[in-house]
Amino acid sequence: MSKIIAISNQKGGVGKTTTAISLSGCFSKLNHSVLLIDMDPQGNCTRGMGLDPTGIRKNIFDVLSNNLDINKVIKKTSTKSVDVVPSNLKLATLESVTSNIEKPFYLLKDAISQITKNYEYIIIDCPPSLGLLNLNALCAANSVIIPVQCEYYAMEAVAQILSSISKIQKDYNPDLEILGFLLTMYDSRIKLATEVTTEIRGLFREKTFVTQIPRNISLAEAAFYGKPINLFRPKASGSLAYISLAREILDNE
Repeated sequence: MSKIIAISNQKGGVGKTTTAISLSGCFSKLNHSVLLIDMDPQGNCTRGMGLDPTGIRKNIFDVLSNNLDINKVIKKTSTKSVDVVPSNLKLATLESVTSNIEKPFYLLKDAISQITKNYEYIIIDCPPSLGLLNLNALCAANSVIIPVQCEYYAMEAVAQILSSISKIQKDYNPDLEILGFLLTMYDSRIKLATEVTTEIRGLFREKTFVTQIPRNISLAEAAFYGKPINLFRPKASGSLAYISLAREILDNE
């Protein structure tokens, strides 16, 4: 059965999509099959894997709103053993078109139940919100990675996502576990980054990944060229960090 990992934090710009794409590519490099599900209407995860969201007729919206077989929207990518369920702006209307459904928070879980034997990992890129899309992702997942940017408002964002996860564990998905807090955009030259890192590790020692993701321009460039960082620039610091993260996750299973 697949290990289903949501990459979630309601704060934008913390590295969720970068983590989803990079981790998928690194799992592939380590010989694991991956399905990457784009649950963000912006479609950045879809673009970051080399696909054009605007040119795809059917995507995750059609699966969740019309009960379309998810197998019909899975797309192959240029990355070996990594497939994508794409997204686009239509997904932003999901809440309005599912208002008459009794339990709309289980739509994604039901959709992927038929393919959990096809992939070793299913990675879900969540939108920067705590709405229905994020709720669906966390109800479908076994575990969640929380990227935390090493900056001023980090702790406020952590408190909000922890409160949300606690409610989901209580009301919808008691098996959901926090796989770890992932410190992103770390720059040792900035005092605040070091202070945030120390605070997160002090509060969540057992649940914070040893691996830290540095600020690295190659990560942004890789997304522009539609490739995971380990394929775009294997020796970049960002690539080495995400390979380390993938190995850390595998070693702790």
